[in-house]
Amino acid sequence: MTDPADTRPAVSLREITEDTVIDIIRLKVAPEQEKFVADNSVSLSQALFAPYAWYRAIYSGETPVGFVMISDDSLLPEEKRPEKPGIGLWRFMVDHRYQRQGIGEAALQLVLDHARSRGAFTTFTTSYVPGEGGPLGVYERAGFKHTGEMDEDELVMEVEL
Repeated sequence: MTDPADTRPAVSLREITEDTVIDIIRLKVAPEQEKFVADNSVSLSQALFAPYAWYRAIYSGETPVGFVMISDDSLLPEEKRPEKPGIGLWRFMVDHRYQRQGIGEAALQLVLDHARSRGAFTTFTTSYVPGEGGPLGVYERAGFKHTGEMDEDELVMEVEL
């Protein structure tokens, strides 16, 4: 008997190109989730002015299904890096049509693998606005733990790399 998980398309992270940017901008969370994450057009605009931003489209097979952006201080010129450089999840979304299929968890593992490959960090952080329909469950399943800190109105979590 075949495990249904074995038949799911592979999840991958891909660079966003001129040919794919509109598809990524069109991805949306459910209306009740809009308080948890900025629109992809806002995130992409911010990335243009953030040399520490690393961003990718999330694909399931050949279908764009989400967006991720991390803040990686090691991307800054050495003279602009903070004394203790960090890395963390800045934006993370899966389109409402593709949620609850394991895509977010698979994509988050790929992001953590990328962070580990950087070799410069021991922890990876994120923060979230608490509430029903938010990302807490995905973060906990990936091993994130609360730090007890707040970033404005968001609870901070981290995972060991």
